Amino acid sequence: MLAAHDLTHSYRGRPVLRVPALDIAGGSVTALVGPNGSGKSTLLRLLAFLERPTAGSVSLDGHRVTTGRARRAARRVVTLVEQHPLLFDLSVLENLRYAMRLHGERAMGGDEGRRRAMEALERLGVADLADRRARQLSGGETQRVALARALLLQPRVLLLDEPLSAADRVARNALAAVLDELRAAGVTVCLSSHQLEDAYRWSTRLLALADGALSPVTPENLFRTVLPPGTGARVVRAGPLELMVVTDKTGPVTLAISPDDLVVSATPLRTSVRNQFQGRVVAISDDGRGHVRLTADVGTELVARITPAALADLGLTVGSPVVLGIKAMAVRVF
Repeated sequence: MLAAHDLTHSYRGRPVLRVPALDIAGGSVTALVGPNGSGKSTLLRLLAFLERPTAGSVSLDGHRVTTGRARRAARRVVTLVEQHPLLFDLSVLENLRYAMRLHGERAMGGDEGRRRAMEALERLGVADLADRRARQLSGGETQRVALARALLLQPRVLLLDEPLSAADRVARNALAAVLDELRAAGVTVCLSSHQLEDAYRWSTRLLALADGALSPVTPENLFRTVLPPGTGARVVRAGPLELMVVTDKTGPVTLAISPDDLVVSATPLRTSVRNQFQGRVVAISDDGRGHVRLTADVGTELVARITPAALADLGLTVGSPVVLGIKAMAVRVF
């Protein structure tokens, strides 16, 4: 449905994004994950046709959108809710009705318009804010009102930039319910988040960004370091850890330990695994895809992904001693 082709973007001559190819299927829920500054917001703005890429193009339904007229038409079916959305200095209700009038819905001035706007606010749990001035809302309230406004436009593609950055428990529950509704209705959703647990739980596909490029690994267990000259197996420091890696690269690199490659044990490993770290379990959660995310403090936090059956067999709980291990060949270097 949405696709990027040889996409690059720069601000004031500084490259911030480079995506050779990206396809987002219709009806899917895609999560973009990565640290602040990784390019998530920029990519969403390009996919929403709010900015013209420095090079490359974005397609909608197989057609490249390049002209101003085509971009305006695309924005009628693709809607972005930004992390810090802007609302007019009107009441919450009037913000929604005004957005619909701009969208060509002239009937939004009457009772039907009020009914539809109130329904959208109720879906997000903010109907009680209908008569409040938008500029008096908290950050979390503003996000939910902006999402209600987006839902009124009935987009085929909904893009959400860090929708939980200011959310409390009530807001999280409301957003989860809305995402379920959108998924059932076949609406294409792409959301960004730096919270991996939420991204795993809500998405059907997860894409990671690092330094403006799509990354082969998710941003769990990433370490920046400098490799000395040499080839083959070497011991390097990764934060407080010493890691044995096998690579021919030298200089500044990023080391990645995939959560799926970590061996989890309640006792020291009696194997050839060279990298072993002892610590304690600090968090255990469901990843939303049938596995368990286990976070251990081993001098720094490492995340492992195991099956619920493995967790039960190991008898691990929060606070339990744990040993994490990974083979030198499994540490990715890029």
